[in-house]
Amino acid sequence: METYSLLREFADSWMLLALFAFFVGMVVWVFRPGATKKYENPSNIPFRHEDKPASDGDADAKEA
Repeated sequence: METYSLLREFADSWMLLALFAFFVGMVVWVFRPGATKKYENPSNIPFRHEDKPASDGDADAKEA
């Protein structure tokens, strides 16, 4: 069996299964019950400075 056929067969079967399992694992990890507090601050990043651009010290002060 040539290399291309071997790699193609691997990608079509086991790699597809591995990547699907990785995707499901990441979704479960992000939506687990304890993750709400951890991801609350990053989820509001686009809405922090709606009226004006952020200054250099303003972003650092809110994170502390």
